[in-house]
Amino acid sequence: MAKKKEFSSDLAKQEQRLAYWLLAPTFLIMLAIAIYPLLSVFYSSFTNATFASSKPTEFVGLQNYQQLLSMTIVSVPPVLDEATGKAKIDADTGEIEYQSAVRVLPREPMRYKPVTQFNLFGTQYVLGATDPDFIRSIWDTIVFAVSTVFLELVLGMLVALIVNANFKGRGFMRALILVPWVIPTAVSSQIWAYMLQPNRTGFFNTVLWYLGLGSGEIAFLSNPALQLPSMIMIDVWKTTPFMALLLLAGLQLIPGDIYEAADVDGAGPIRSFFQLTLPLLVGTITVALVFRTLDALRVFDLFQIVLGQARYSMASFTYYQLIQNRAMGYSSASSVVIFVVLSVFAIVYMRSLGVKSND
Repeated sequence: MAKKKEFSSDLAKQEQRLAYWLLAPTFLIMLAIAIYPLLSVFYSSFTNATFASSKPTEFVGLQNYQQLLSMTIVSVPPVLDEATGKAKIDADTGEIEYQSAVRVLPREPMRYKPVTQFNLFGTQYVLGATDPDFIRSIWDTIVFAVSTVFLELVLGMLVALIVNANFKGRGFMRALILVPWVIPTAVSSQIWAYMLQPNRTGFFNTVLWYLGLGSGEIAFLSNPALQLPSMIMIDVWKTTPFMALLLLAGLQLIPGDIYEAADVDGAGPIRSFFQLTLPLLVGTITVALVFRTLDALRVFDLFQIVLGQARYSMASFTYYQLIQNRAMGYSSASSVVIFVVLSVFAIVYMRSLGVKSND
């Protein structure tokens, strides 16, 4: 009996070695395809390479990263009243007037430009950066990703629970909810851009005007305060069906017997959801969150089509630097930053959601 087990173990090991030898060339090819572009971009980020140019490329070290990521915080002094020597008060707002942020930011050895201002414990500060557009693009992309994924998870769960129920026309309803997802982003973005027009030719301005909730001239895509919420709204409309589809697949794998047993025990719908459905969907939710978050952090087409150069995501900023400015080295550095941000989010997700490898 012992010899038979030993023979079976040796046979399994030989089969495993054979599988490794057969798969080794495939893994090497995949590794080369994945690693070469990454190393090429990584190397280019340390140069001043220019896209589609015969200009010789020089190694500049960390200069691109310094230009992209250098930031500083400086206090902004108030404007003093010449007569009293005290801080000047704005007659209209009743608030203290402060000096221009551009004046107080350093100009040497690198020139800093204002990103935003904030007040902390009565002192006005300005956050400056050597490339404020890229810093804003990082912040906007992270806010966009977190907001859209959260809303899509909540709405997708509601939609999945509804279409998972047994009712007449369920198949048609499942097909209908996928319509926003199957529309190409370029098409849906143009449709939404038209509906968000800053006059009554736009759908939303027309509806709000009829309801008496606006003048009919709300600048959804021009007003900085409304640009990011508009992007979030468009993406939630388009991608919630995808999230619902993933969650629906998870719901289909849950045996119906456990709900029958819970019903016998007197558990209501809410209790069943939090004590049965949600724990059994953790794996599905984890996969959905990872896929959607990484996809949202790479958002490009929505920002590029709707906002253009008015506001960037990290990916559209990189595109602008490469295509418009032809700064290949600089855009490569921003690509590396995007890669790092995506990696950090992926690792945090895996750790916080308890994803373990099966070794």
